[in-house]
Amino acid sequence: MKNASTGKTTPADRTDWARVRAMKDADIRHDADSPRTQAADWDGAVMKRAGAVVGTVRRRGPNKRPTKVLTTLRLPPETLARWKATGRGWQTRMAQVLEKAL
Repeated sequence: MKNASTGKTTPADRTDWARVRAMKDADIRHDADSPRTQAADWDGAVMKRAGAVVGTVRRRGPNKRPTKVLTTLRLPPETLARWKATGRGWQTRMAQVLEKAL
């Protein structure tokens, strides 16, 4: 397919992807036009898709102490579907019911 907007490309216009893949971070030249970013540069950043904001950059602090344990539990599909149908927070509500049952 011919690209009418840019014309023909020459070998000099093509990227040498093997060379790019072989580069290490230290090989990349940083200058005033492409400075290294700092964590503070991302404060207040927003994620957009087609011009609409779809999320913001947030940072969560480290857990003081783990409050929950990851586990696997086998349940009948109907039971799980009913819990999920109760909406957001269903896992917390399930844990509360299990706690009361003990």
